[in-house]
Amino acid sequence: MWAWETKNVPKGVIVIVHGSGEHHGRYQWLRDQWLNAGFHVVMGDLPGHGKSPSKKGHIESFNEYINSIEFWVKDGKKFQLPLFLLGHSLGGLSIIRMLQEKRIHVQGVVLSSPCLGLTFPFPALLKKTGYLLNEIAPELLIPTKRSAGNKKATRNEEVLKRDAEDPLMLTKISARWYWELETAMEEAFQNIDKFPDLPMLILQAGDDKIVNKHSVKEWFDSLNIKNKTYKEWPGLYHEIFNEPERKTVFQHALTFIENNMSSGGLFSENT
Repeated sequence: MWAWETKNVPKGVIVIVHGSGEHHGRYQWLRDQWLNAGFHVVMGDLPGHGKSPSKKGHIESFNEYINSIEFWVKDGKKFQLPLFLLGHSLGGLSIIRMLQEKRIHVQGVVLSSPCLGLTFPFPALLKKTGYLLNEIAPELLIPTKRSAGNKKATRNEEVLKRDAEDPLMLTKISARWYWELETAMEEAFQNIDKFPDLPMLILQAGDDKIVNKHSVKEWFDSLNIKNKTYKEWPGLYHEIFNEPERKTVFQHALTFIENNMSSGGLFSENT
């Protein structure tokens, strides 16, 4: 886990949670935008990703993600400033599941193309044998369709070139990981009533080729909270904070957060 402090008068803290197959280092541009806007930034590599010491591409339980984010939030609390969560794709799903399971007080949440459904189903073989593989070969690594440099993620050629040369990008994930991801997506819907009443902004790619935007909108529409906003970006690919229009996307997120600096969840302060 890493923390960066703004050189400006601090307004708050942003805890950023990356997506599947990537790592915190891909968020340098976004980190710098928040720092320049007056926010401290906390980030880490999820288990099985980036520089995490655990087995690459593998988790035993989705709870590993939940517990990691909880730890990052605890670290961010040391600044004693309004704290917001920002999660992309898998990171968005992980934040959802954490807030459904943990009593954590934050000022608000921004989700970028959260992984609440996939445009392409799991491989047929994995579907048929998923339970068996999960039991007898949970660490079996399976090639991913979203390999480094995959043009389904973003239209930003500079980012794609960098990804293709990045040794930290994952190209294989385990059978257990697939199983835990599918379970987590199902639980996000099953436990939607457990999501806390706090400000929520979903920024969804309109031309998402990885996450099923209709599943995201279905989850959002079912969410019974007072302050929620869904913004779809026509023509943008999955990684909206890497797209050529990313400055406009960031400004939308910044405005939301600045408008909710005095808000917060209804839970007691336990974290």
